[in-house]
Amino acid sequence: MAKYLLIYFDGKMPKNKEESDKTTADWMRWFQNLGKAVIDSGNPTKPVKLIDTKGMKDIGNKNLITGYSILEAESMDKAMTMSKSSPHLTSGGQIALYEITPMM
Repeated sequence: MAKYLLIYFDGKMPKNKEESDKTTADWMRWFQNLGKAVIDSGNPTKPVKLIDTKGMKDIGNKNLITGYSILEAESMDKAMTMSKSSPHLTSGGQIALYEITPMM
């Protein structure tokens, strides 16, 4: 089976403790429903620096990556089906799905 990297973009943050608790419960329920397909539930990310040969710079809020997860699935279609039930989508976010190519 292949592994897939889910990159979460944007989405709204909870406004208060009640929303935060509900959001956390939604994510935990989603991961639980996916079961052994969850290789790494991931974590949220913070604003980023872009590094190149000229140094580092802030990239602002363009295409803000807000987190990641790694899933295992039989195919890209199956990984997409699993991703479509992510709570991130109901928060107004988007998900980019990448197949991880094993090198070693």
